[in-house]
Parts: sequence; structure tokens; C-alpha cells
Amino acid sequence: METIVQQTAGDGPVSNPSEKTSLLRFPIVLEPTKSWMPIALGDIWAYRELLYFLMWRDLKVRYKQTMLGAAWVIMQPLVMTLVFTVFLGKLARVPSAGLPYALLVFSGLIPWMFFSSAVTTSGNSLVGNAHLITKVYFPRLIVPMAAVGARLVDFAISFLVLGGLMYYYRIPLTSKIAILPLFAVMLTALALAVGTLTSAWNVKYRDVGIILPVLIQLWMFASPIVYPVEIVPERWRQLYALNPMVGLIGGFRAALLNRDLDWKAFAVSAVTTVLLLWYALYDFRRMERRFADVV
Repeated sequence: METIVQQTAGDGPVSNPSEKTSLLRFPIVLEPTKSWMPIALGDIWAYRELLYFLMWRDLKVRYKQTMLGAAWVIMQPLVMTLVFTVFLGKLARVPSAGLPYALLVFSGLIPWMFFSSAVTTSGNSLVGNAHLITKVYFPRLIVPMAAVGARLVDFAISFLVLGGLMYYYRIPLTSKIAILPLFAVMLTALALAVGTLTSAWNVKYRDVGIILPVLIQLWMFASPIVYPVEIVPERWRQLYALNPMVGLIGGFRAALLNRDLDWKAFAVSAVTTVLLLWYALYDFRRMERRFADVV
């Protein structure tokens, strides 16, 4: 990779003309890393304040001039839960594996809403921040990272409503709640992997931004959100578990609602997430040098 970012010397007086000439071009070359890690963690740490600022800007812009503000984070999964409960739980009689159907759906919608919104916003983040990418240098990975990080705030707020539903249906917390952070980390990693990959592709192929919401919608119904895993025939479950959201949503329900955890499905989800994240970071790094020219 040979991206060169020019830096001009117009910020202060230069006594020596030759010194001024030497400062007119200060090259910053982006090259593929030779390490097995496809990401320069030192660069991300050096620009951590920019990461915080982009996250804060995302939150501020999203809730500015809205009547309900952060309440939209709660209302969206609640309304969807109500619709699914009426039409699928009451009318279609979809089984709920011994849980109240509303609680089954809401416990699946919380991780899914975070994942889908994080992937959608991060997938369009580079195109949406073209004015920054074409003017100044910073690690481009910070842009999709900030989009995913901002959605973690919504993710945390949604658990307040889930706690209220668990109290209403008298579902107590157990020691399994201790493994909940593990699933939260894996879900965040999966969202970052898919969002980073699609953001890089979206810069070159704008079709990605158009088709991404459709694929996300299809992915939702291919995941155990409005139905339990038990509804899938036994002979298809190993193939079904290749969807990484199967093990992660099952893990959330196991930790929160004291269900049995399918460790095999979670292992498949973990391996898929790690491999996808590594490939996404590698591909992002490979395409990064062309962003400023194409975006």
C-alpha cells in the first residue's frame, strides 16, 4: 500500500526557504502489516480521542431535535415485540420453549437490534464521512469502530426494559448472568467484523449500501429471534448453527433466562466470529489506501 497524505507547511513562519520546501510534502505511507495481526493497535490507541469524539457526535446527532430522545431505543423493540406477540404468539401459536412468548422475542430482539443497527450504520460510515477521509489522515478503521461503539449505549439501555419484563414474569437472575459479558463481547466483535467488511466494500461498490438492509432483514428470520431453536428439525440444527447469531442469541437467553446453553453452537459462533473479524480487518487494511480516491 502506498497512500501518501500531503501535509502543507502553512501553519507557521519558516525562516529558511529550503526548510519550507522540505516541509511542503510530508508523506504518510499506509502499508500492509507484516504481522499476523491485520490491525495496527498503536495507531488506534494514538487516535483514541477521535474515536470518542465520533461516538459522541453520533449519539448527539441521532437524538437531537427528537421529542422522545433515547426513549426510541426502548420503544422500537417493545413495539416489535408487541406485533410479534399478537400475530405469531397469539394467532400463529408459535411455540416458545416454555417461556412467555413476549419475553422470548424481546430477549432475542435486544442483541439483534444492536447487531443490525451497528452493521447498517458502520457499513455506511465511510461513505458518510467522506469529507473527513479526503482531507485529513487518521486510521480509517476508527470510523466503523465509532459507529459500532455508539450502538453499545442503546444496547445497554435496552436491558432496563428486559429487567422489567423479567420481573413481571417472575424470571429470577441466576449465576449464569456472569457469562453474559462474554456473549456481549462476541456480539460486538461480530458486528464490527460485518460492519468493517461492508464499509470497505461500500466505498467501491455502492450497491452494498442498497442491498445491506435487505440482507439484514433476511438474516433476522434466519436467526432464532421470533422462534426458539427447538423449532428447527434436529437433522438441520448443525447446519443451522453455522449462522453465528444462533449461538450468540442462545447464549444471551441462557445467561439471562436460565436456559441450557448449547456450547457446541456457541463454539461454532466464536470460531466464525474470530475468523470473520480477522478477514474483515485484513481486507479493510488492503483496501484502505484507495478510500480517499474513490469515496
